[in-house]
Amino acid sequence: MNRIRAKAAENRSFLPKDLILLTWGDIEPYVTELQEASLDTEDDLHSWLKKRSELDAVIEEDKAWLYIRQSCHTDNPEYASAFGKFLSEVEEPYAIAGNQLDKKLLAYCSHSPYPDKYEIFLRNMRMQTEIFRTENVSIQARLEAEEQQYGTLTGAMTVTLDGKELTLQGAQNYLKSTDRSVRKKAFELIWNRRSADYEKLNLLLTSLLEKRQEMAKNAGFDNYLDYRFVQLGRFDYSREDCLTFHESVKQHIVPVMNEIHAHRKEQLGLSTLQPYDLDVDPENKPALVPFSNVSELVGKTLACFREIDPEFEGFIRLMHENGYLDLDSRKGKAPGGYNYPLHESNVPFIFMNATHNLRDMETMMHEGGHAIHSFLSKDLDLVYYKDTPAEIAEVASMAMELISMEHWQAFLPNREELHRARISQLEGVLAVLPWVATVDKFQHWLYTNPASAVEDRLNAWQGIEQEFGGNGIDWSAYPNHHRHLWQKQIHIFQFPLYYIEYGIAQLGAIGIWKNYKSRPQETLQAYRKALSMGYSATLPELYEAAGIRFDFSASYIRELSEFVRKELDTLRQGL
Repeated sequence: MNRIRAKAAENRSFLPKDLILLTWGDIEPYVTELQEASLDTEDDLHSWLKKRSELDAVIEEDKAWLYIRQSCHTDNPEYASAFGKFLSEVEEPYAIAGNQLDKKLLAYCSHSPYPDKYEIFLRNMRMQTEIFRTENVSIQARLEAEEQQYGTLTGAMTVTLDGKELTLQGAQNYLKSTDRSVRKKAFELIWNRRSADYEKLNLLLTSLLEKRQEMAKNAGFDNYLDYRFVQLGRFDYSREDCLTFHESVKQHIVPVMNEIHAHRKEQLGLSTLQPYDLDVDPENKPALVPFSNVSELVGKTLACFREIDPEFEGFIRLMHENGYLDLDSRKGKAPGGYNYPLHESNVPFIFMNATHNLRDMETMMHEGGHAIHSFLSKDLDLVYYKDTPAEIAEVASMAMELISMEHWQAFLPNREELHRARISQLEGVLAVLPWVATVDKFQHWLYTNPASAVEDRLNAWQGIEQEFGGNGIDWSAYPNHHRHLWQKQIHIFQFPLYYIEYGIAQLGAIGIWKNYKSRPQETLQAYRKALSMGYSATLPELYEAAGIRFDFSASYIRELSEFVRKELDTLRQGL
């Protein structure tokens, strides 16, 4: 147990401070105590919830560290085995016992008064109890273990460039080269390496689809899409709202992206824009290098956050000094990046694959926003308030990307380079919306066609991607790579249907940045207020606290896109 966790454990009042959680037997006595405890008065309710919250925080954090360790070292079979053992020997039996505890709590609340603030997590608990099926517990455990195969497969992918073995993340830096032949070579090496595992990943998704559909059927749903909406606790929007988002993006964002691609093609002097032409500077200037090593990334992040709010700097410094950052890219490490909240320690962990490029800086700002969210909500009295839905959690991270953009001088003191970085960021802000719509619509198709053949899935993907990808990029030389483009998105494998949240949150983030441009201190105060609320209010209420609207209608998307376009024009004129 690390120093921070050990210090946090000193505050336990229900579980032993030195509890080592390896098997179900290690926590069974405490679960039994909760099951048998009297729950007759409001005082009983508060005491019981505090104990259960402590138990849940400990179990969740133990699982978190096993997951973190495995993703940092996907090539270590012992770590994979330990994670799988925890799922089967602790999480699986606790899922069944937890359902019984949920029923005990809901039985009390059905006939006795309770504080209004409990309603937010109770509504989700009611829903989860309704869809709970004992037979799904073992399926879920097998799913979680199988989903890790994606990280194992992709974490082992490397290519050789300039005589060096590189992770795919490292090789992507070559896509920024001003030499088009170098970009083309890197692109083909990356995607040829991916293609070696196309079949394995297609088979993996087939297996995952089967298990997810089985869970949905067991719970009385026709398909996993409807089941997952309930499981994710989407109380404030519907499937139809997602379709509205898709259409709104197609109507107001895709045309803007077509303009951006046309402008890029013209600046580069190309007859066609190939997929390996998207990351190079449009004026063929050398790629921006905002930091040269992980130590410099941390130092500049601290300086940037200090400019925004000295307390934010302190949060990241605490993580750095205690080993809660794993930022470099290396072989045997899972792809992607995340901030993992640790609800007992109340200090989160940031994982990413930095290779010293601009996107890595943006990722650090993004995950730093998540970390700030974790710190600001740490004093909430129950763990259930800290488990925030992605629709607000991603606002914390995406808004921080944009807020921090006003302070990137810490990374890029040169004015021209700073403008280039901001242009790249804003183009990315718009580009993510069609990609989110593509991935979400594809998953809607997947889970309403769960028995589809691999070929049908590839055809469906290609049609949807062309719908939102616009007409600016020529994939004709790489049709098979285009049909498998979805395989780079980890969420499809490990976090099914968790993606529309990024689109909804991106709209919220743009709204916060729009406010920050004119009223920085007032906006930052509202940002802090919303994040400190955790999940103690509805999504519309949290957005309102942040000074923005929970809205993804066509008119709102048009309003925000026009604001971003004007900011882009101003930056381009300043170059």
